[in-house]
Amino acid sequence: MENPKVLKEWFHRVDSNNNGSINASQLKNALAVGNLDFPLAVVQQMIRMYDFDRNGTMDFEEFVALNKFLLKVQNAFSQLDRGNGFLTLDDVYQALVKLGFSLDSPAFFTVCESFDQNKMGMVRLDAFISLCIFVQSARNLFNSFDTTKQGRVTLDFNQFVYCTANCRM
Repeated sequence: MENPKVLKEWFHRVDSNNNGSINASQLKNALAVGNLDFPLAVVQQMIRMYDFDRNGTMDFEEFVALNKFLLKVQNAFSQLDRGNGFLTLDDVYQALVKLGFSLDSPAFFTVCESFDQNKMGMVRLDAFISLCIFVQSARNLFNSFDTTKQGRVTLDFNQFVYCTANCRM
């Protein structure tokens, strides 16, 4: 959905209590209507990624940012999907590269193992989106500690605890 007017109408339908924001349950239900069935924890992570004012909900502008990310991820998936509704692990790697994520083999296969629910080397769209949400959230958290932008961080124990507390998936 890229049309701002349609997106605004959709947002208002999801905002069932008409308070100008949506919570994780509302977003989860709305995504399920579009055949994207995510665990509540993944939907909460989506909100955390784009909850710029950190109030735990998503206003329309935050929703637009999430929608842009989801469209980008869905497009990367669609470009490599051969009409069978899933990507092979090679396809997943190519799609991640298209999205600007560069993982070494051990990190890539560890992440894929977590999101390939059937352990068959195939990732469906909702699992691919969940995988991308995880990688983007990890990147955002890493970047908050990589102040010199050198691709490396050093954490003391308190920072590590902070990271793990903020990586609830």
